[in-house]
Amino acid sequence: MSFKSYVIVSNHQSQLDILMAYRLFFPFRWISKAEVFKLPFIGWNMVLNGHVKLKRGDKESIREMMDQCEQLLKQNISIIMFPEGTRSKTGIVKPFKPGAFILAKKSKKSILPVVINNTRNALPKYSLRLKGKCHIEVRVLDEIPFSVFEHMEIEDISKMVQKIISSHVKEHIVLEQEKYTGKITAG
Repeated sequence: MSFKSYVIVSNHQSQLDILMAYRLFFPFRWISKAEVFKLPFIGWNMVLNGHVKLKRGDKESIREMMDQCEQLLKQNISIIMFPEGTRSKTGIVKPFKPGAFILAKKSKKSILPVVINNTRNALPKYSLRLKGKCHIEVRVLDEIPFSVFEHMEIEDISKMVQKIISSHVKEHIVLEQEKYTGKITAG
């Protein structure tokens, strides 16, 4: 069976997002901060499975990560990135960093937006304690073909994808409903 490869981008609410993304059931590699690779069992597994390490703020590491991602995409292996750069404590999607969109444009690969809802309720940021029963949703949105963004600036691609993903994130939907009904308070 042959799979099409993508640059997959997702919102990021919790450490559970990583486990939930495995419900996609097709081959991909993570981009993860270097510290995670040092964790017993989890980090070892990431090394053995060829996930991609990134040292934040290290230009050489960023270049190596981009090179490794390009090679994986050429091998028809998708890359998944959380372009917010860190987990959202509130669920509101933060502005996206450009790396995923530079990679998609340079590799001429389609972008596959993924939305993950309710993981922050199940395992909040800075917590290791699961919080009871939660309905977690992983939603794969329509792919954004390379032809849609090939002539766009990276910043515009980033904003477009962030808007698409945000429109399906529970916290953004609630915020929009509050704005529409006038229930939002100033400040």
